[in-house]
Amino acid sequence: MGQTFDPITLEILWRRLISIVDEADTAVARTAFSSLLRDAHDYTCMFTDRKGRELAQGSFATPGQSGAMALGIKKLIRNLPPDSFGPDDVYITNDPWALAGHLNDVCVMSPIFYKEKLAAWTACVFHHSDIGGRVSSDNHDVFEDGLFIPLVKLEEGGVLNQAVIDMIRWNVRTPDEVAGDIRSQIAANHVCAEKVCQMMEEYGLESLDDLADEIIHRTEKSMRDAIEKAPDGVYRAQGIVEQMAGKDDVIIKAAVEVAGSSIHVDLNGSSPQVNWGGNVVYNFTYAYVFMAMKSMFDPDIPNNDGCTLPITMSAPEGSVVNCRFPAAVAARMQIGHFMTEIIYRAMAEALPHRVIAGSGGTPATMNVFYGKRHDAVPWHTVIIRGGGMGASARNDGYHHYIFPANGANTPVEIFESDTPLIVEQREILADSGGPGQQRGGLGRREVFRAPDDEYAPLPPVSLGIQSGRYRYPPEGLFGGKPGAKARFRINDKDGNPYGLSQFGPGDRVTMDTAGGGGFGNPLERDVDQVEQDVMDGYVSIDKAREDYGVVIDPATLKVDRPSTENLRNAMRAES
Repeated sequence: MGQTFDPITLEILWRRLISIVDEADTAVARTAFSSLLRDAHDYTCMFTDRKGRELAQGSFATPGQSGAMALGIKKLIRNLPPDSFGPDDVYITNDPWALAGHLNDVCVMSPIFYKEKLAAWTACVFHHSDIGGRVSSDNHDVFEDGLFIPLVKLEEGGVLNQAVIDMIRWNVRTPDEVAGDIRSQIAANHVCAEKVCQMMEEYGLESLDDLADEIIHRTEKSMRDAIEKAPDGVYRAQGIVEQMAGKDDVIIKAAVEVAGSSIHVDLNGSSPQVNWGGNVVYNFTYAYVFMAMKSMFDPDIPNNDGCTLPITMSAPEGSVVNCRFPAAVAARMQIGHFMTEIIYRAMAEALPHRVIAGSGGTPATMNVFYGKRHDAVPWHTVIIRGGGMGASARNDGYHHYIFPANGANTPVEIFESDTPLIVEQREILADSGGPGQQRGGLGRREVFRAPDDEYAPLPPVSLGIQSGRYRYPPEGLFGGKPGAKARFRINDKDGNPYGLSQFGPGDRVTMDTAGGGGFGNPLERDVDQVEQDVMDGYVSIDKAREDYGVVIDPATLKVDRPSTENLRNAMRAES
């Protein structure tokens, strides 16, 4: 019979595991070279039992990486012969089909040995800003995406495999940064391994097997208890994802079956894989389906393998949501991020108080800037940008939020120190949030300029964009209106937001992200909230009248209540 834990000890050990992964997470923030990792936090640290079952992840993990890792790490470990690894070994891979869906997400994983026995595994996935290749959404296969690293040993017995590092360095534009970030991943794994062994020593644990069973079992039960409260049935939704000009839109169909304490998501009928980089591997699709389910049913319990057990998914192989090798996958978030929104839409009638409207950060906008300085030294950086978050039944959407990807915005000062570019403007966009009883969050405008210095001329700058919402705005729910669409311009002329662009000295690039969709009838929004929106600059006087039926005195910015009542009555009669 296995070891048992009283509730207090179990909680202490469970929280200890989470704090250990968070400590590894902090080590990354302190040691990573790339601002995409150090400041935008586009990475995930994870800890599993010896079987590869997830036990804890960093508190600020990104759902696409963590959800995909929960499936992928388990499979990688089970395929490793038991006698093929030992203490102080480190593996590396960026196989998109094994893990998080594109080559930039590089995984470093390590076995943890305690008293000469395998006790656990630790892993971290970094979104490396540079993995070589053609940096564009319109790649045609994975070979254009960059360097493909199969699962190989990066260290054996603590000795670095310099040949692997050299191979990576010769295939990227900024080798010092990439190699430094890989060192940061190794350091994070060392932190996790050391602290896990300390915990086992302190509590007299010979293995983690029984603790893992208890954590996973309790988590699964909590998740199933929450699902059982939802009405049984099959709930359907369809989403349209825009492609680049001249290509057919992508259709994603979802049928969500709730049966007792289990959920199955069927994506049959979704579009075939496409000949550009938006294709999504099974793991990444599942990650954002799971993200929706977890946030609706049991958002507070810490993520681990038990959360995933009640949720299954089927996706036809060769479809855009389960693509075959060697499909291009660099821009997989342009389609994959929509999975959460489509699941919310399917479940909206059954669980109206647990879903949100469409978000302008779905998909997140990834901007890859690279080029050479005036002295021919190459530079390369990536920033992730969100949009207005969709509103819910209880709250307005947050402004300029990276949802569902859970990243962070890179500060202007960091961007300008990493690149020769200048940020001339960064502001939220009034009237971009979708009108509703609860208003959608606002999008944001950023203006970048390439300096025009006659003494130190800057070579052309390349900009690879992965984004969306330029043709179809984020949708509202239950009478809420759509948010504003995104825009991309170079020198005030519309540019190509789906591929690779170039701009030179003196050019200005303007990027507007989309606003979030509204929730509920805008005519039911409290007039005092509309008045405050106008005072805050979120809604203009004209839009307050047009969208909300609220008349604002332009001199005082106060509500004209009699005129507002008459206008709203007239608008309700016309609707």
